[in-house]
Amino acid sequence: MVLTQAGVSIPSADPRQKDSKRILVPLTLTLTQQRIAIIGANGSGKSTLLRLLNGLVLPSTGTVHVNGRSTLSDATAVRRSVGFVFTDPLSQLVMPTPAEDVELSLRRAKLSKAERKAKALAILADYRLAHLAQSSIYELSGGERQLTALATVLAVAPQILVLDEPSTLLDLRNTQLLMQRLDSLPQQIIMSTHDLSLAATFDRVLVIEQGDVMYDGDPQEAIARYRRLAT
Repeated sequence: MVLTQAGVSIPSADPRQKDSKRILVPLTLTLTQQRIAIIGANGSGKSTLLRLLNGLVLPSTGTVHVNGRSTLSDATAVRRSVGFVFTDPLSQLVMPTPAEDVELSLRRAKLSKAERKAKALAILADYRLAHLAQSSIYELSGGERQLTALATVLAVAPQILVLDEPSTLLDLRNTQLLMQRLDSLPQQIIMSTHDLSLAATFDRVLVIEQGDVMYDGDPQEAIARYRRLAT
C-alpha cells in the first residue's frame, strides 16, 4: 500500500469563504509491515488517514495505491481487497441479525441462498457467535457486536484489514477477545488505537498530530514521542 503526497482538504463551512480546511497534509507512506498501529489525539487525522486506505475518503491531492490499484480509478477493486471495521459496529451492521449481516456480505461470492446461509452460520460458529445468529443486533453486547462486524468484513477474505479504534467501546475482557482474534488472522492489519499497550505490540507505529505524521517507526519510541506531545 503506497500513499504518494496524499492529502485531504474540505471546503470551508462558510460559503462566503473560498478557503478550504486541511484535514491531512500531503503524506508519502509505504505501508508493508504486517501489523501497523496509528496513534494520536482525537481529531488528529487518524480516521481520515485510515479512510484513505480503502477509498472511503479520496485524496484532494496525490494518490493512494493498494496492490497497484488506485483508490481514485479502481475504487471497487480496492474496497474488495481492504476490509474496514468502524469504531462503533452499529454504524456498519445494517441487518436485523448477525446471520443476515454475514449473508449480506457473502452476496458477491456468487453462492446460492442456501449456501450463503450455511456459510454464514459456519463463520459465526468460528467466532463463537452461533448461538446469537438469529438474535437482534441490539440485544448483543458491545464485544459481540464488534466480533460480528469483524466476521462480516472477513467473510469475503480481504487481503488487508483496517480498523478504526475497534476497542474504544469495549471492556477489558472483550478487548482481549477481539485482540486474540486479530492475532490469529493472516491479513495485514492497520489499526488506529488509544491503547498504547496494544500499540506497543505492533511492528510499526505512526504518530499523527494535526494531520501530519510526527513519527513513524519503532513502537516504543513512537509511544514516548506521543506522550511528550500529549503533555
